[in-house]
Amino acid sequence: MATWQAARDELLIREKAHTREGDAIAAARRELPMVEVEPGIEVVGPDGAVPFTELFQGRDELIIYQHMWYDGAPHQGQCEGCTYAAWNLKDAVYLNARGVSFAFVTTGRWPEVAAFTEFMGYTQPWYSVRDTPAPVGGEMGQFSCFLRDGDRVFLTYSTTGRGTEPANPTFALLDMTVNGRGEAWQGIPDGHGPCWYWRTDVDGEPTWEGTGRPTPQWTRPGVTVEKTLGRDGHCH
Repeated sequence: MATWQAARDELLIREKAHTREGDAIAAARRELPMVEVEPGIEVVGPDGAVPFTELFQGRDELIIYQHMWYDGAPHQGQCEGCTYAAWNLKDAVYLNARGVSFAFVTTGRWPEVAAFTEFMGYTQPWYSVRDTPAPVGGEMGQFSCFLRDGDRVFLTYSTTGRGTEPANPTFALLDMTVNGRGEAWQGIPDGHGPCWYWRTDVDGEPTWEGTGRPTPQWTRPGVTVEKTLGRDGHCH
């Protein structure tokens, strides 16, 4: 135990330094120059086309997650990475308490999006931004943050790739364990490629074959086993 504690105390020094550097980076993030968003941008939701400013729900700040989409694909063919993020973002009450609203946007056509969100049981606001210019539309698979000043809206920050990991607490929890994420880049013996467990079969076994689904879909009522992802080309 003494050996473990000594090693743990040494690692704690590095962990605290990492935390302090993270705080410094967050402060620098808040000082980034802002970019004004084109006025009059509209998005499409359950009530049809609405101004982008409606997503703020009367608050001054807004975070959106820009969800990738495969046009025409069935539910099991939609983006497993974005599903990972969306599944963990079912409630925004703590953001709301801080004066921040949250919504999902995607380039999918609204009827497809509406059917998908109903199947998944999502309750956060969702909107289609098909043909909407960046930074509200454009590239998906990222978080973007906005500030509202009256009728004016500004982009303040955007991040993609591993920058979206704060939405997925399981990453941080797995990183505490001895086998981590089970991925080869972490130095795990016999490790897998990234994202290997994001899609599973009906028995819960990781698979990227056509019989698999984004993992949480197996919890949905009436889910069936399919033989194909039903998608062509790349998501957007």
